[in-house]
Amino acid sequence: MTATQTPSPVIQSNGPAKQTRSPKVLRRVPFTVWIAGTFALFLLLASIAPQLLATVDPNTINLETPLAPPSLEHWLGTDQSGRDLYSRIVHGTGQSLLTGFSATAIGVGLAIILGSWAALGGRWADAIIGRTIEVLFAFPILLLAMVFIAVYGPSVQTLVLAVGIGIAPGYARMVRGQVLAVRHSGYVQAARALGHHPGKILAQHVLPNALRPLLAVLTLGIGQSIVWASGLAFLGFGVAPPSPEWGALLEAGRPYITEAWWLQIIPGVAVVATALTATALGRYIETTLEGPRT
Repeated sequence: MTATQTPSPVIQSNGPAKQTRSPKVLRRVPFTVWIAGTFALFLLLASIAPQLLATVDPNTINLETPLAPPSLEHWLGTDQSGRDLYSRIVHGTGQSLLTGFSATAIGVGLAIILGSWAALGGRWADAIIGRTIEVLFAFPILLLAMVFIAVYGPSVQTLVLAVGIGIAPGYARMVRGQVLAVRHSGYVQAARALGHHPGKILAQHVLPNALRPLLAVLTLGIGQSIVWASGLAFLGFGVAPPSPEWGALLEAGRPYITEAWWLQIIPGVAVVATALTATALGRYIETTLEGPRT
């Protein structure tokens, strides 16, 4: 007589898997992403409530301590007017991030319009918009923005528009390629075969799937826009001092580079750290949207 084997219950095999799934997900997040997320929270807090992180008025002038090096009293030193540099950097975070967000929104918005029009507007629209994008793409972003600011004058609005227009051509190429790829996909062809309206296909299938990768690009563009805006301000084409915006701090500290290094190095570190934070978070969002690799 043969003994019958009782199959093991399914619940026994599924229980441990459910217990170990959450730690595995947490282990997938790189340590650099945790650091970037923590720094991003610090930047967000500095933008919303800078007085919680820096209690000293960033515009208070103290002629007794001009160009004081970093110390326990002034963590990051003082500028030529004796103003606390740490407070000025913290209070300038919101203005710098707003410039980056606004410029990226303008650039990505123009890219969506031009890229979608080129991909869906037919041969002539693709040719005209494609040549226009190539001409704009041939100019360096910094040069194109400087020309725009020289024509319309330096201001916060002009700086945002200049950076947004400068970064738009590169993103427009990406949008055009994504829209063309989704346009010829199987589910779009199936929706056409079912007789769906072209506007409904565009709104429900083409644009959501084509613009999905732009979520990561939007994060990367914020750091890029902050770098470009700070560079323009450093050259005198941005927000004028005594604004605590990071680019304005770089411009104000330029004459004192040999005797007060902290006026150039520390605001530059803030710009680079913010750009690296945006890059790390953008890369992580991009890999998350792509899904797990097998």
